[in-house]
Amino acid sequence: MNRTVNKFPATLLLADGTVFTGTSIGKIGSTTGEICFNTGMTGYQEIFTDPSYTGQILLQTNVHIGNYGVNQAEQESDSIKIAGLVCKNFNVPFSRKQADATVQEYFALNNIVGIADIDTREVVRHVRSKGAMNAIISSEGKSIDELKAQLAAVPSMEGLELSSSVSTQETYYLGDAESEIRVAVLDLGVKQNILRCLVERGAYLAVFNCQTTLDEMLQFNPTGFMISNGPGDPAVMPYQVDLVKQIVEKNIPLFGICLGHQMLAESQGLHTFKMFNGHRGLNHPVKNLITGKCEITSQNHGFGVSLEETMNHPTVELTHINLNDNTVEGIRIKDKKAFSVQYHPEAAPGPEDSRYLFDDFVNMMKR
Repeated sequence: MNRTVNKFPATLLLADGTVFTGTSIGKIGSTTGEICFNTGMTGYQEIFTDPSYTGQILLQTNVHIGNYGVNQAEQESDSIKIAGLVCKNFNVPFSRKQADATVQEYFALNNIVGIADIDTREVVRHVRSKGAMNAIISSEGKSIDELKAQLAAVPSMEGLELSSSVSTQETYYLGDAESEIRVAVLDLGVKQNILRCLVERGAYLAVFNCQTTLDEMLQFNPTGFMISNGPGDPAVMPYQVDLVKQIVEKNIPLFGICLGHQMLAESQGLHTFKMFNGHRGLNHPVKNLITGKCEITSQNHGFGVSLEETMNHPTVELTHINLNDNTVEGIRIKDKKAFSVQYHPEAAPGPEDSRYLFDDFVNMMKR
């Protein structure tokens, strides 16, 4: 199998006009999206296939990408979801016996355009100071003016509803059908390890499309609801917000993760906002305000929940807070069986400090 790649000049153009030059990776072409950076040093394949990255160009701060290849078993969805990749060193030969293919082969198969051999530290410093913005990667030899015209037509992430583009089209089932623990999963862009964490705890799952009605989900006779992670702006998803509100009112146990957390917040009248850069990485410190313990967490989100509104809400309790910037990381409804976290307790990739939340959810359903 060919382990080499022909490199061509490539350009990264940011919406503010800043230009970076490097070499092509993946497919020769052009791609657009909101640029964001992830500080994780491992788990690039899980990151590539996380549906929450839909519509985003990923900048990896780790110096080496591709050095351990890819393995089919480590995908978090059925395909690569990032719009493109920016990295420093793109390694084609890999060192892991368990790998199925190189990242170059993986990208070519999935029609992913990327750029390597640029100073990613410089790009990160720029994005950190100027904020998240749209960008274009091109290896087709287009002029800067042509790229600027193409980039100008790309919509902002703020105001975009993207869950419907990654949600399952057909209901599917996982786990032991005889289990008394039955979880209805609202798929807003669910990661597979969230489902695995529930199945490992004995749950039987029905995974539903994000436009499913509550009546249809109730036909499954669930003992609990999981509202999953996913991409896009939570403020433009009124159908899902209303659905979550109905579930909360029925007082059936509910656990929300990431976008699901934002859906729970919106259902209680709390507003969400687009963050300057967002949180993406594997080492974000979060304090559990109930236990007083701190967790190192895996995160991927560009929107957050209003801290001021959360603190002043009569029936919402702040349960987790980010120790870097005091953003809302977890809430629960005081008089209902509903809670959520902004980060990713399934930890794919990342530390497993927060896996206890799945146990809390299962115990809530058993009670």
